Amino acid sequence: MQGTSRPDRELLDTAALCGHLLSPGSVHALLAEHRHRLFPDELFADLFASGRGRPSVPADVIATVMVLQALEGRSDREAVVALGTDLRWKAAAGLAITDEPFHPTVLTLWRNKLRASEAPQRIFEAVRAVITETGVITGRNRRVLDSTVLDDAVARQDTISMLVAQICRVRKLVPELAKVWVRHHNLEGGRPPCDWGDPADIDRLVSELVDDANELVWAAEDLVAEGVELSEAQGDAVALLALVAGQDVEPGDGPGRWRIAQRTAADRVCSTVDPQTRHAHKTRASYRDGFKGHISVEPDTGLVAECDLGAGNVADTDAAPGLIDDEPAGTEILGDAAYGSGEFRDHLDNKNLKAKIKAPPLRPAVAGGYTLDDFDIDLDANCVTCPEGVTVTINKSRSARFAKNCEGCPVREQCTTAKAGRVIKVHAHHALLAAARAFAGTDEFDSDYRRYRPMVERTIAWLVANNNRRCRYRGIERNRIAWSVRCAAVNLKRLGTLGLGFDGGWTVARAALAA
Repeated sequence: MQGTSRPDRELLDTAALCGHLLSPGSVHALLAEHRHRLFPDELFADLFASGRGRPSVPADVIATVMVLQALEGRSDREAVVALGTDLRWKAAAGLAITDEPFHPTVLTLWRNKLRASEAPQRIFEAVRAVITETGVITGRNRRVLDSTVLDDAVARQDTISMLVAQICRVRKLVPELAKVWVRHHNLEGGRPPCDWGDPADIDRLVSELVDDANELVWAAEDLVAEGVELSEAQGDAVALLALVAGQDVEPGDGPGRWRIAQRTAADRVCSTVDPQTRHAHKTRASYRDGFKGHISVEPDTGLVAECDLGAGNVADTDAAPGLIDDEPAGTEILGDAAYGSGEFRDHLDNKNLKAKIKAPPLRPAVAGGYTLDDFDIDLDANCVTCPEGVTVTINKSRSARFAKNCEGCPVREQCTTAKAGRVIKVHAHHALLAAARAFAGTDEFDSDYRRYRPMVERTIAWLVANNNRRCRYRGIERNRIAWSVRCAAVNLKRLGTLGLGFDGGWTVARAALAA
């Protein structure tokens, strides 16, 4: 059953004895005074279906510890130690000086309850409700979108390590498959013997591992055909084995031979320990594994209006619509070129949101030559005119092929090197993209973009401080909850700086509203 905090104070209540030592406006001071208003018992009532049994740790205490844990970047064990020894934590959680902390696994239990609930990000939503009530971002009609790569909690595995580990895991999870013969060097796990300096021996090992994996997958299919029902965990393990057995290999020399492919598979699984982590390429020079944290920020205050977390290889434009779905019409959406796709601009246009997003640069087919904007594209007439005045029709595949018109053209070397002549691909949202490129060169765009867009980097710096760039959990859902709690903690810290208080309702200092 759900436990509740006592309305009266203990004799040795930490906040009563030491509350004056808390820094005014700090998160500890805010929670010590307002945690019951921020995180009332009703907010977590649905997590406890029964009114019987031993009372849980009070919800306001757990929420307070989770916020402070996210704020300071502590593990569960470190957070519980701080709750027992740090007077600031005791005061924030409403404990007496002599109170003992709960066991670290209680935090795991509550996170699992949140993850299984219909509102797993309710701590962030509770803080966002406070922001809305204060009016600190009311009338501020700009939102800046950005993302940052969050390192995963596991190590990247190479193909051989993944195959060996998953073969062992499948044989352990499905007892019937333990009877399937596989080569002995795979049974104990670890790195099988191989001459790593000999490419032929590496290919031999890869072939053996792939053959063993395929035998197990086929045997599992036979079990299902015979009516054996695999559990969800067993089915997922077999499916993952089939995936890692095929994603990184290609046919080798001879029948039944395999070798490591000299390419990277799309949506490649890079660890069997956390199959949801992905290669993340935020820039051409940055190659990391993990997840992407996405945020929508009000630039003047630095407050996070919305947040999300997804796989590291998910495009920013795929996550962006969910960040701005609740924004009113007329809101200006700012972002870098990663958000400049025609599809996302069309989404903003349909919602009556104004895009101030950097347009992706056009790359000429020939260095220093003509770009798409040098061609006159008339969508009404369904034709394209080149810089030399030659006009061709746009075909059904949205391509304009100049073909023989390029023969003998005096500026061909500035236009194309293709033997078949220049081909112009007309984007489905060409009009929006062309208008965006034209708008990007105006003073209105430059002044707002340079003033407000960089402010999101400040918020990201706050979010990844204290080693919070590295995720502590495996899987998207667990880390999405952790990311939302981190955003809530940073918002609370920022609200404290802005002078958050309660006087019949949540308020902030007038100076913050006027800024």
